[in-house]
Amino acid sequence: MYLTIEETAEFLSMPEQQVRRYVLEGRIKSVHDGEQYLINQTQFDRHLEQVEDVKRQIDEWRNTPIPEDIDVKDED
Repeated sequence: MYLTIEETAEFLSMPEQQVRRYVLEGRIKSVHDGEQYLINQTQFDRHLEQVEDVKRQIDEWRNTPIPEDIDVKDED
């Protein structure tokens, strides 16, 4: 199933102009049928899942405590 730029903008809660700019810049892959740009929904959903996974991994990394330095507690 394919989404139009308008449907994609509504799905992402973004302005249509921003989605259109992303399509023209190649940041969102699309197919041009001669009249409009169409975005493959399955491919787009998969990309969003990957982005969310990376965000989750970054959050986990940020929340991992820094281990104490061994040399700090060393007494002479």
